Amino acid sequence: MLELLANSQKNFIHFLRISIFIVMAWIGGLKAFHYEAEGIIPFVANSPFMNFMLNNNVSDEDNYKLHKNKEGEVIPENVKWHEANGTYTFSYGLGTAIVLIGISVLLGIFYPKIGLISGILTAGMSFVTLSFLITTPEVWVPDLGGSEHGFPLLSGAGRLVIKDVIMMGAGLVIASDSAKSILNLRKV
Repeated sequence: MLELLANSQKNFIHFLRISIFIVMAWIGGLKAFHYEAEGIIPFVANSPFMNFMLNNNVSDEDNYKLHKNKEGEVIPENVKWHEANGTYTFSYGLGTAIVLIGISVLLGIFYPKIGLISGILTAGMSFVTLSFLITTPEVWVPDLGGSEHGFPLLSGAGRLVIKDVIMMGAGLVIASDSAKSILNLRKV
């Protein structure tokens, strides 16, 4: 069993690439839907890496909380606010970038240079996502009168974000594997 596992490492790294592709294609594809775009707005609005991409001329721009729809809910006034804010446009662009990174990760199976770049991009994207733990208040359980709130108690949004530690590690593994393949090709 040990030999089988040890000799299967390359196949498992390819499986890791396929897994990253599935997650990125799915999550990136969801960015085309309004509910997903609206769901990421707390992260984007609070992020110094991303908030500049929203329309700063929108009135009450800091009050995105007033314009949140529950998943599946459609309140026309909120939709209009998100349209004016650039929420949907930003989400379409972000989704496209995520899908393209996912495709590049998959292509890394056959093209090590693409695999290297896509692994680095995956790790970098994960770093930005993990920064939401510092910048987004919604990642912590809010103080609603109970004794359990704040750091280190992750909300649903926080639990979603912390999983990117795994994606960052996966990106670094595939970047490392691709770098190794590139070096091996140079020796030939």
